[in-house]
Parts: sequence; structure tokens; C-alpha cells
Amino acid sequence: MSYTFNLLDEPWLPVRLANGQVVELGLLDVFTRSGEIVALAETAPPNLVAQYRLLLAIVHRALTLKFGQWKTKDRARWYRDGLPVAAIHAYLEQWRERFWLFHPQYPFMQVAALGTAEETRDKCKPWTQISLASASGNTPVVFDHSYDEKPTPIKPNQAIGALLGFLQFAPPGLIQILKTSDNAGALANTAAVIPIGQTLAQTLVLALHPASSRNAEHDLPAWEREPLTLAQLRGAPVLATGANDRYTRQSRAVLFLPDEDGSIRWLRFAAGWALGEDPNAPDPMASFRAGSDGPVRLTFRGGRALWRDLPALVPNPGKQSLPPAVLSHAIDLHQKISDDRIYQPLLVSGLTSRFGRPAVIERWRAEQISLPVSLLEDADRAAYLRIMVERAETLFKDMSGLAISMLAASMPEPNHKDTRSRARSVLEAGPLTSSYFTAAEQTLPEILLQLAEGHFEEADRCWNTALRRSARLTWERVTQGLGYSARALRADAKFLPRFYGLLNKQVPETHTAILEKETAE
Repeated sequence: MSYTFNLLDEPWLPVRLANGQVVELGLLDVFTRSGEIVALAETAPPNLVAQYRLLLAIVHRALTLKFGQWKTKDRARWYRDGLPVAAIHAYLEQWRERFWLFHPQYPFMQVAALGTAEETRDKCKPWTQISLASASGNTPVVFDHSYDEKPTPIKPNQAIGALLGFLQFAPPGLIQILKTSDNAGALANTAAVIPIGQTLAQTLVLALHPASSRNAEHDLPAWEREPLTLAQLRGAPVLATGANDRYTRQSRAVLFLPDEDGSIRWLRFAAGWALGEDPNAPDPMASFRAGSDGPVRLTFRGGRALWRDLPALVPNPGKQSLPPAVLSHAIDLHQKISDDRIYQPLLVSGLTSRFGRPAVIERWRAEQISLPVSLLEDADRAAYLRIMVERAETLFKDMSGLAISMLAASMPEPNHKDTRSRARSVLEAGPLTSSYFTAAEQTLPEILLQLAEGHFEEADRCWNTALRRSARLTWERVTQGLGYSARALRADAKFLPRFYGLLNKQVPETHTAILEKETAE
């Protein structure tokens, strides 16, 4: 294999400039223009997160080699004046040999040993094997008509983006090459969080993990390590040495096979260097919500609104939930800078898969939400937010129980256990959840601002009013679906007083709210 397509020079990374233009740049140009790049412009959420992690690993290693230990005041200077581009360029040039996409010994983020291993040298898979958006094997995707026996070729810039995303988000499951099954990638089933700045340079400084004196020479990215061996691929999972290792861990072994024109149809594939998970060292971009058996990694669950999991993104001394470490890095920086930013934008992006044999990719999402900086750094304000979200959840749960009982009462044999199960299924398939939480979300920006400014009583009053309005709207839609049979009308009349009793107990109207409503009427 010849030396082809060096990622330092070849344009492959999509970025959005300040004028709105989207262009592809090589790594050297990306860092040169990091002050005028607004953000990465990758459209596939897993690939987007993986590209940010790649850049963070590069910046961290470059600054470690140049400056050794650095402090938050140094990050504040880089945030204000821009990244030390010369140091980053020097680092990349030092490791230029390892950034060739096609290379006989060091193909970037690939395993050259697959070309000679008995188990893989004569076996090829379509490139869609590493594309989380493509149909491959037993993973069909709507509107994708890929055919494993005759894959459509892609260009190298597309291949590297797919590879980076796949290595980070690869679901666990059967492999049957070198070993039977393999562990998941570092971010499988994770809604990864990245604090976003006004420029790419600021984003990288905000999310940059601290310099470490203990394992600086051991926490190496993939390209600084020796090529993976078959023994490592066959071996037991290995704990990450740090963020640089996690950000670039080769969770699957891949080797691209270029056509004569440089395009890629086929690759060799096998189990990777499996990542072991240490509960005491979670991924820096992962957050954890409270679960029945302890903290549970935050992921995208169905159509669940992201704001319902905001308690997992804010400080929680009780440790029922745990915000991602990257937010702590960003808050440490905010305390050193004085740019008067009230809000910190967050990119929350990831992929959800259903474990099985094989695993099935269910959905991916990318959302951006802005949280007040004071809410991210003040545990007392965060406690108010948790209480308010819990109130919304409790009201919804109790209202759902009433709605199920009302719907069951409108059906034949209302006391039969199967009737209640059928009523629950009907409501879950209807607009109950989306109507309630979507309506409540409209007031959320105002509530967050009030909490940030310390207006707790005002926030409480506004939230109660919003939840009452959301619940009433939702209840009306449920009752409309009952129809107008005698049984339905009796059920409506029976449960309406119970519904308003529930509202008055959990989200009582204040005297001020009643006056405002009467004035409006």
C-alpha cells in the first residue's frame, strides 16, 4: 500500500466559517483558521462528536509536549487570544508519518496487521460495515438500498469521517473474527455533551481536559502508540489510560482497501482493542442520571425531550446524577474569564442502539441547548431546577394514571385487567406525552433565566402556571379522544373533578396567577 491521502494536508474535515460557508479543510488549515471557524459542520451526530474528540486529543498532546503542565489561567489566555497554533502544527508535523490514511505500516486509525493475518487477509467486507447510517448485514435502514455484494464506492474524506464515528459509537455484539464478540465503543448508547464556544478555538479550549503530571506519557492517542497486534485484538478489554486514549480508542480493527482511483469499496474487519470500563473514571463527555439501581448513563430514549434530563447536566452534591467532566472544565474556565456570557451553549449528540445479537441501531440525535452559566456552577440553583423537573414528572405520572383509568372506564368491561392494559397502550400511542412536555417546554427559557438571576419564587410561580396549562391542554386532548358515547361522557364527568384536584394539590395556582387569568379573560 502506497503513502496516500495525508490528513494534515488533504481537505476532509467539514467546517462552517463565520460567513456561513461550509468548506472541507485538512488538519493544519483547521487549526490555522480555528479563530474564524464557527464550528464543525459534519451532519452525522456520531461522526461530529468523534471529530471534536480527535481535535481535542491533538490539542492536548501538542500542549503537553510544548508546555508540560498548564493551568486554567493559560486556558483563559488561549480562549481570549487563540490557540497556540505553532505548537499544534509542530506536533502534527512530528507525527506526520502516522496521519496517512493509506500506509503500509501506520494507516491512520487502522490496523495494518489485518492485511497479513490468516483470519482476515482473504476476507473483505463492504465499507458500509463501519457506516452507522448505512444498511449492512442485518441492519436495514429506511431509504438506504446498499447491497453488500456490490457497495457504492466512497471517497477517502467520507471514509475517515465514517470510521471515526464508528470507532466511538460501535455497539457491542457478535464479531466472530479473532474473537466471538467485542465490547462497545467509548460512547455507545451515550448522549455526549460538548460545551460550544463562539469559534472552534474557543470550543476546544472550553472542553480541553486538564494536563496530568501522573500519566502524561501513558495517556497516548492511537497514532502515538505502536501498531496494534493480533494478540491485543484477541485479548481481554483494557482500561483507558485517560481521555486521549478514550477519544481515539480503536474499538474495532479496520483496514481500508483502496481502488486504483483512490476510492473505497471494501475493507478488512475484525475485533478491536476492547475498551474496559472503570466506574470511577467515566467518559468526560458522558453524564449520568439517577436510576433505580444507581446512576445510569444519559442516552436518547425514544422521543423523550432533552430538558427532562437537565438535572444530569448540572451540579449535584448528592451524586444521584453526575454531570460530564467537560462541563466542569468549561465552568473552571468561565470563572477565570470575564466575557459577560450569561449562557453556555451545549451540543448534546449521540446514538442509541438496542443490545442484541446483533445490536440494532435505533436512532441518532443532535441537539443544542443553552444553560445559564450560574446554573452550571451553583449547586443551590441546580437544586431548584431538579425540584422543578421532578414536579413536572410527578404531575405527568399521576395525570397519566388518571387518564388510563378514565379511558378504561369508557370501555366495555372497565374493571377487567386487560381493559386497563389496552387503555394504557392506547394512551401511550397517542399525544399524551408529547402534548404535555412540549407545552411545558415553551416556558423553560424563562424559568432558566429566573433561576440564573436568583428569582426563585417567580420561577416557581411561572412553572406551576406552565404545568397547569400543559396538563389542561393534554387532558382536553385525551377527553376529545373518548368520543361522545354515554359511557365516555360518564367517564369524563367522573374523572374531571379528580383531575382538577390533582392540579390543585401538586401545582396550586397562586393568588397572583388567578388575578392575571381573570384580567386576561
